[in-house]
Amino acid sequence: YKLFYLIVCCVYFLLKYLVNTKYHKVKLTVHFSFFVFVLFILSFCSLDFSVFQWVQTMVFAIEQINHDPSLLPNVTLGYRIYDNCVKLPVALKAASALIGGLDDTITDNTCKGTPPVLAIVGDPVSTHAIAISRILSLFRIPLVIYYASCSCLSNKREFPSFFRTIPSDAFQVKAMIRIIRHYGWTWVGGIATDDDYGQYAIRNFIEDFKNFGCISFIETIPTVNQKAQIIQIVNTIKQSTAKVIVIFSSIADVTALVKETVRQNITGRQWIASEGWSTSSVLASKENFGQFDGTIGIAIRKGNILGLKDFLLEIRPKYDASNNLVIQFWERLFGCKFENSSILINNVLCNETELISGTFTGYTDVSELRAAYNVYKAVYAIAHALHSLALCKNGQGPFGNSTCADIANVQPWQLFHYLKKVNFTNNLGERVAFDENGDALAIYDIVNWQRKEDGIVHIKTIGLFDVPESVCSKSCQPGSRKANRKGEPICCFDCIPCAEGEISNQTDSIECLKCLGDFWSNRGRSQCVLKEIEYLSYDDAMGITLSTVSAFGACLSLGVLAVFIYYRNTPVVKANNSELSFLLLVSLTFCFLCALCFIGQPSHLTCMLRHVVFGISFVLCISCILVKTIVVIMAFKSTLPGTNLMKWFGVAQQRGTVVFFTLIQSIICIIWLSTNPPGPLKNTKYQNGKIIFECNIGSVTGFSSVLGYIGLLACICFLSAFLARKLPDNFNEAKFITFSMLIFCAVWITFIPAYVSSPGKYTVAVEVFAILASSYGILFAIFAPKCYIILFKPEKNTKKALMGRADPSK
Repeated sequence: YKLFYLIVCCVYFLLKYLVNTKYHKVKLTVHFSFFVFVLFILSFCSLDFSVFQWVQTMVFAIEQINHDPSLLPNVTLGYRIYDNCVKLPVALKAASALIGGLDDTITDNTCKGTPPVLAIVGDPVSTHAIAISRILSLFRIPLVIYYASCSCLSNKREFPSFFRTIPSDAFQVKAMIRIIRHYGWTWVGGIATDDDYGQYAIRNFIEDFKNFGCISFIETIPTVNQKAQIIQIVNTIKQSTAKVIVIFSSIADVTALVKETVRQNITGRQWIASEGWSTSSVLASKENFGQFDGTIGIAIRKGNILGLKDFLLEIRPKYDASNNLVIQFWERLFGCKFENSSILINNVLCNETELISGTFTGYTDVSELRAAYNVYKAVYAIAHALHSLALCKNGQGPFGNSTCADIANVQPWQLFHYLKKVNFTNNLGERVAFDENGDALAIYDIVNWQRKEDGIVHIKTIGLFDVPESVCSKSCQPGSRKANRKGEPICCFDCIPCAEGEISNQTDSIECLKCLGDFWSNRGRSQCVLKEIEYLSYDDAMGITLSTVSAFGACLSLGVLAVFIYYRNTPVVKANNSELSFLLLVSLTFCFLCALCFIGQPSHLTCMLRHVVFGISFVLCISCILVKTIVVIMAFKSTLPGTNLMKWFGVAQQRGTVVFFTLIQSIICIIWLSTNPPGPLKNTKYQNGKIIFECNIGSVTGFSSVLGYIGLLACICFLSAFLARKLPDNFNEAKFITFSMLIFCAVWITFIPAYVSSPGKYTVAVEVFAILASSYGILFAIFAPKCYIILFKPEKNTKKALMGRADPSK
């Protein structure tokens, strides 16, 4: 290898002086933890806008990778760009410079050390790719091709370090054969360019086609345009009775043949185009459609790269003697020149204010991203190979003694090893992998040239050609794991989806990893994401509704209180113990407002307030109702002869009773808060994919005591009112108290099973609903009849009317 290395360096010296054509080079100099170079070779001397789009797609992909924290963290990819000007010597010169680490300056140590780049993307021409790959294969430097499709490159013995993201022509031929057999065509002509691409393709085509059909003629398009040969080919087409003609060629080589065919007006032929020219918008034009209408072509699979359009429009010219690609592009696009430019187009100077967004060329058109998409996949394939290399664990590596490569000093042959095993699904949902020959998975679009109503020729995708894989089991995609089938070879396995809370983020994972802490698996089980935090908030519809109902209830209670205060001297208010009524309405207001403590993100303060305010407010409310019931009963007992119970239960005793009952609940709450108070809790037990942010009650005994005490007072109040229900209506409100307590008890009895069975934030919603329902039940049952008389039936709000029912004669 050292001898070969020396020979290659010497070749470079010769080319340095023999070839006068300069190459353009762009170097990215970003400083980070570690820096890796990728070489990109293209053919841009013709200033083809589509080709320059390929360059920018490569830059876009590298910038995406460098900003992706999950792919190659702490590693920055850089790039060098070489323009071979469609000349093989220049392409070899670039490859030689790569191997020797050569730049414009040559030293004695140039041919020593690690090559400055780890991989090459390009060359797009098959003949160039063959020559470059032969040199690079000696050193196992990976060459990832994006456009060269010659089937000869699939020979791993001759090109061991070769990979490509475009399918081999062997598969393209199979697609053409499938189309021809589908239509029953058995008499065809063949035309191919005089290079490796065309000759290997036509040879494979003849071998496959002769099994069921016959070849009328085979013609060769010269790579150097010779008009006499083009005319001779067209004459052959005219003389042949074959109506179906297959052409393997690039756009540049077939253009002269297309023009001559149009000039001689040869019609009635069915053309079958190779991927090299099937999607050319230049050839698929109005002028050519009369002779090439209905052309069927094989096309590279196109992709939709999100964000690329905006990136392409952001480019700005910057004069640099070592990088004039952008300058050339800008001058050609806008028909101007820069002051320091050696290229003279006209006398118009570029002012750098021109807008690319106002142009429509092959550069800005992202509707047919085919070759550019292959460039995108090639860069990502290299990045994923490097990422797998970086993740290697010592003792589990693929090299001698199970060692791993050092990402800080990685060698190209080590990257070559990982490129062979690249297998991932890109962000467009397409699987990217290489077979044993380094070829991409074979998939093509079938296109057809059609004319729209306005006369514009449209290259429409009409089908898809996909080569079946010969595998026992397809690869397990991220989100699943491999499970070997008992008694079957290792190639045969099942893909088991990862369980909830587990993920696999690589193809063919043998195990699923469990998400930790506050993380949970996404829908595809390919990534751990933060669990959704759920609580009853003021922002969602349910929280807004309950808040509104709560506020309305509080306002309604205050409104009733205002009415009672205003009419405090009327018989209806006086007869129903006005002081207790006022206190009851105030407590109901607090009952409505305490519901607001249950809405919003739980905190230590709100968790303590919600239960304390709830417990004390409802005890105060029920105490007032209980005392009112006792007063009614004693008032009627006092009317019996020899009885005067009311002197033992006057106003002072009534106030004291309410305070006493409420004080007991306050003591219970103080003990609860002192020993084991409620607090916020992130609950992950009931819903694995969510964190239920709720209030932990702390002491079960304390919470039970608060609810139990409220229930005890409610039962006593209900029984007392039930016993007093037959007393005259005009003198007491026992019937309404009974009804209100019936609603209260019913609501809280049904609350228990609903509370237990409700998930997440709905648990809190059920509790709030019970608070509001019971509060509204008491408010309406006790005060609605009185407000009706006060506001709408004032004639009944008299002492005579109230005493009427008490007189037996009436």
